[in-house]
Amino acid sequence: MRTEQRTSPAEGVELSLAVGGMTCGACAARVERALNDLEGVVARVNYATERATAVVPVDVPVERLIDEVTSAGYTAELIGEDLHPAATDATDYDRRLRSISRRLLLSAATFMALCELSIGFASDPAQRFAGWQWLLVVLAAPVVTWAAWPFYQSAIRNARHRTTTMDTLVSLGLLAATGWSLYSMFVLDTGRAHPAGGGIYLDVPAGVLLFLLAGRYFETWSRQRSGNALRGLAAVGARDVAVLDAGGREERRPIADLAVGERFVVRPGETVATDGEVVSGQSSLDQSVMTGESGPVDVGPGDSVLGGTVSLTGRMVVRANKVGRETQLGQMLRLVEHAQSEKAAVQRLADRLSAVFVPVVLAIAAGTLATWLVTGSSATAAFNAAISVLIIACPCALGLATPAALFVASLTGANQGIFFKGYRALEASRHVDTILLDKTGTLTEGQMRLADLEVVSGVEEDEVLRWAGAVERASEHPVGRAIAAEAERRLGDLPEADAFVALPGLGARGTVDGHEIYIGRADAVPGSLSERRAEWEGLGRTVVVVRRDEAVIAAVAVADSIRPSAAAAVGQLQTLGLRCVLLTGDNEATARAVAAVIGIEEVVAGALPAEKVAVIRRLQEEGRCVAMVGDGVNDAPALASADLGLAVGSGTDVALNAADLIIMRDDLCVAATAISLARRTLNTIRGNLAWAFLYNLAAIPLAACGLLNPLIAAAAMGLSSTFVVANSSRLLRHVTPRAISERRGFSMTRRSPVLTPEKVG
Repeated sequence: MRTEQRTSPAEGVELSLAVGGMTCGACAARVERALNDLEGVVARVNYATERATAVVPVDVPVERLIDEVTSAGYTAELIGEDLHPAATDATDYDRRLRSISRRLLLSAATFMALCELSIGFASDPAQRFAGWQWLLVVLAAPVVTWAAWPFYQSAIRNARHRTTTMDTLVSLGLLAATGWSLYSMFVLDTGRAHPAGGGIYLDVPAGVLLFLLAGRYFETWSRQRSGNALRGLAAVGARDVAVLDAGGREERRPIADLAVGERFVVRPGETVATDGEVVSGQSSLDQSVMTGESGPVDVGPGDSVLGGTVSLTGRMVVRANKVGRETQLGQMLRLVEHAQSEKAAVQRLADRLSAVFVPVVLAIAAGTLATWLVTGSSATAAFNAAISVLIIACPCALGLATPAALFVASLTGANQGIFFKGYRALEASRHVDTILLDKTGTLTEGQMRLADLEVVSGVEEDEVLRWAGAVERASEHPVGRAIAAEAERRLGDLPEADAFVALPGLGARGTVDGHEIYIGRADAVPGSLSERRAEWEGLGRTVVVVRRDEAVIAAVAVADSIRPSAAAAVGQLQTLGLRCVLLTGDNEATARAVAAVIGIEEVVAGALPAEKVAVIRRLQEEGRCVAMVGDGVNDAPALASADLGLAVGSGTDVALNAADLIIMRDDLCVAATAISLARRTLNTIRGNLAWAFLYNLAAIPLAACGLLNPLIAAAAMGLSSTFVVANSSRLLRHVTPRAISERRGFSMTRRSPVLTPEKVG
């Protein structure tokens, strides 16, 4: 497999590593510290996704990073440029779930029996029979050996590297409980209650493992479920491609072997292998996966196509312009991965605390044991308190607090076409109070529709539309397609046009019902049509004339149409408490007409890119926190200047670099959903961190004082991590502003009309 590395003179090479063996936030912090100790390397390690993202100087080989991770006690593997690593992840999650479930079932099956027998034999010696100790050993042995082996294995591996993790605490707690139980049964016991109190804790390892494994099973299951969106996104890409060699022969290759500049064939029903330009052939493309467009898009020679879209009709030859993770699909996946690797400042503090937390807890547990013994308490009570400290203090929740929420939120967003570029977007969303919306390509569709039709005296509108539509039905020009679409919508079937000729830069001509029909530009038009043409052109519309047998009989105005979702989106943004402003480079009349239809009162028109930035700066100086929604191309300066930039629909390199949030769907309501999701994600992260800190702050003193027995400690520790994962998983069921509005008893969906002069006036 050919792996291409992205390089930048200033930043070096960006690499992604799959890290194995991490079991808690302390592990992630240790791996991150090991990588960052290498000169020139800037790395982030995410425990929830088990990924390390590093920017590495070009002279540092990948093997050096892998060796560094290995020396820290973990495994590492380079993630290549192909878009299908997630399939391996799914298999790995299935394997983990099977392994955990088997151990979980064994622990559950033996826990109740061990619990009843241990308590009974310890409290009432009369219940004992010959060999009762061996019955407990036989029941407990599979649990404390095979079921607990992953914890021991991790603890041993880390001990070899002179480090400690959560598994160190768990392993010591399990071994201490088992060792003390065996000592009580075979050494202290003489057939009657002994001074130590008959401390038999073989039920504790089974109970501890039951809670720990249940928490890990739920955590792994949640990651697998959350990852389905990312795996589904990766799965839309092609696996192989039919490449044309210099002689025009087809050769089937894996998609990873396709290079920029090579030509490949796309047949009906096949997925376009990568982003490129159509060299020959025509087709209709289903782009719903990439852009959310419900209808097919016609493409031909010179048109750009996206990898992951599906060809519905004709055969095409496409020249590859981008490959691997540089394609739009690859950039979408990279945005998800990047967002998941982001950390808030408070999470970085939590990671540092996790790294030193385990040694501190070991010291506290030893101090607890010594204190209880010195103060004259029984050995049973002392071990009870010390074991509880070891078990309850595991810092899993701290390590999961931010990445678990970002993991779920980024995949929930990806499923709706929303891509966070990082934690900054979440922070900014909380304070945004003003949102600026571009018009062309954002509030409008960027597609022509017939806006108005004016005919000369003695000619019927439907007759003109029938002739013009018949000719333009064969045209590929946006103006022609708009006329043909309106004719078919209004009149149904149209006649065939004979002798069709496309006139580049002028229009089109054909013969219908024995008349030569021309649609296009004309210098001389009748007086009544001339006035209407001037009026329409003043509104920024495209105007063409219809000529029958050399006589001009009608003028047609074609205009960009407002997105069907624009009015609803503005209403939802206002529901979120945002002040909406239309900011456009278009003329004042057109801008105000659009604003009136969609419900925006404030309009700034005629603004060039630099002037849009000036508007944002002025609002920020007034104390406003500003979000900007644009198409990501000519709005790039404004997107970068805003406190929160949202790029809609384009997915271009400019958009990815300038914006904080990328919205791939054509539904503008997703902008409101994105802000709402970002705000809820931020609140979830803060709730997770508050819970994790307070839990550890309160739990350790309670355990050290003997107020928690080991079973309750294990349940509390498992529930702490489970709470964080479950709380984050609630983001999968994020309620959109649209749903909130509908629950309040009204709908914000409005029909989006084509603007007419009457509506403008």
